[in-house]
Amino acid sequence: MKGRQPADLMLRCTILDADGNVKTISGQFKKSDLCTEHRLNPRDLRKIDSRIPNLVPTILVRKEAILVNILHIRALVKADTVILFDTYGSADSRLHSVFLYHLEHNLRSKTAGLPYEFRALESILLSVLSALEAEMVFIRNLIGGLLAELEDDIDHDRFKRLLHYSRRLASFQNRAKLVQGALEEVLEQDQDLAAMYLTDKRDGTPRNHDDHEELEVLLESFSKQVEEIVNEAENIQSNVQSTQEIVELILDSNRNALLALDLKVSILTMGIGIGTLVAGIFGMNLKSHIEEHEFAFYVMGAVTITASLGAAWIGVRRLSRIRKVGLSNGNRKKPEKRRWSIFSLRSRRYEPWP
Repeated sequence: MKGRQPADLMLRCTILDADGNVKTISGQFKKSDLCTEHRLNPRDLRKIDSRIPNLVPTILVRKEAILVNILHIRALVKADTVILFDTYGSADSRLHSVFLYHLEHNLRSKTAGLPYEFRALESILLSVLSALEAEMVFIRNLIGGLLAELEDDIDHDRFKRLLHYSRRLASFQNRAKLVQGALEEVLEQDQDLAAMYLTDKRDGTPRNHDDHEELEVLLESFSKQVEEIVNEAENIQSNVQSTQEIVELILDSNRNALLALDLKVSILTMGIGIGTLVAGIFGMNLKSHIEEHEFAFYVMGAVTITASLGAAWIGVRRLSRIRKVGLSNGNRKKPEKRRWSIFSLRSRRYEPWP
């Protein structure tokens, strides 16, 4: 096994100061230096290291910082500093750039009256919510257009695309539920909510465990919006499942119609075969003396046609009876009529005991 390279101990970070200005862009920092400077444990950085796959969103509260790992954002928020951990070769680099622009603007504007860490947290949650909404709109348009196409024509390619979009929707729904779960987990911890007031803690005025109404309102607002996205995804998933069931029923109905057509052709072939059997019998080089009669040809022709049509009609009628399907059992036996006799139970008379 190869030993760990020095690059494995480095992290690429973008740092914003208390005024919202970018101090360092994609700078290389050692993990040990970050842990020492910000009083973190090495295991805390594993949650926000971009090279370590971590699909579960988390919001961790530490003594002097808040660690956030949600979707495309991995950040360390302090009372006067925000450290963004850049992702290597990620497809979300555009989202990261847009988020950085809005974060700078939100940190510089102090009109909202929120402390520094809450403004940073609000920008992070806004970016996460925007990413979820954009993906939700994209998937909704894809599935909506495909469902409209399936109403006109059902083919193999469209049904295959529907299955692919259904898997993609299920993956998105799972990620949205994880984000909602991360927010609800923080809201359930009063101690963590009070510890997230980093500015008050730095100024020497820590909050009580039940004094976190401002932050609770902020997190609940985003939690409700994420919940709406989850509900919309569940509704779309329900529509997709209903469409799949309807398509399967239509395909089954068409398959049954083809089988019925095949059976009808077989029955008609059987009827024609009966007529062919009669013609073959009279076509043999044997004397039956029937051919000597004047009307023998017409009589045998009528008998042959009648036998063929009769056999075909009986087969088609029995097929139609078999194809009749109802909610009740059609093969129930009719109740037998009671036969009255001198030995029936109703006619017996029982004498009381003396």
